[in-house]
Amino acid sequence: MSENNSSEEFETWVSNFCSLYGHDYFVEVAPEFIEDDFNLTGLSSIVPFYREALDMILDFEPEKPISVNDLPLVQHSAELLYGLIHSRYILTKQGLQAMVEKYEKKQFGTCPRYYCEGMHLLPIGRHDQPGVETVRLYCPSCFDLYLPNSSRYLNIDGAFFGTTFPGLFIKIFNEIENQIKQRNKKQYDLKIFGFKIHELSPVGSRMKWLRKVPRTKEELDELKTCEYQIANNLGQESEDDEGEHIDDDNEDDEDGEDVEMVR
Repeated sequence: MSENNSSEEFETWVSNFCSLYGHDYFVEVAPEFIEDDFNLTGLSSIVPFYREALDMILDFEPEKPISVNDLPLVQHSAELLYGLIHSRYILTKQGLQAMVEKYEKKQFGTCPRYYCEGMHLLPIGRHDQPGVETVRLYCPSCFDLYLPNSSRYLNIDGAFFGTTFPGLFIKIFNEIENQIKQRNKKQYDLKIFGFKIHELSPVGSRMKWLRKVPRTKEELDELKTCEYQIANNLGQESEDDEGEHIDDDNEDDEDGEDVEMVR
């Protein structure tokens, strides 16, 4: 009986990591996924103490005993390795299913924007390389990014969720797209005595154009044309400025020559 109780009370490294304070964004990666070398391709060159960290994650005894000085480094490498494995696991069928359970329970929070009507957020990283930026929250309704409300999530690396997860998540679960269509695509406009403030005003909705996405072919062609014209105008202005400087220098030289001739 005592042996059975001790085996039941044993907690794996993965379950312990996911139960830590501020780690409720993570899901438990299946051991068979971690044991498959194909899923870990390229990680050995990124994570120091790779073999020791992998053994720690899988609760294996290390081939060589870890020194007391190296133990904190191996622990940090294990957390880094698990986070990078986690970003790959949540793109699989099992990982997406585990994340959708958290999504339905609003464990990632809701969008603070009024017109999004409490749309559930999704964790995302703007970079796939670790150590660049912490995790952000993506709203599928307004397409904007937000910082987590609690500071306990501000030390989570964004690479542990990656750049692909939200887009794949929305495409796999069509119910989310239906929820987006049911919400109003509005933006609140400030008014003074009933009149809307112009967009060019310092307090106007100058950023409104950022939320307008071209939908038709004509709008896409207009966008490309505007981009091309703006680039050309900027190039012509810089050339004109250079030409003016050159002409000014020539005029100064000519005036100097005239003065010398008079002397």
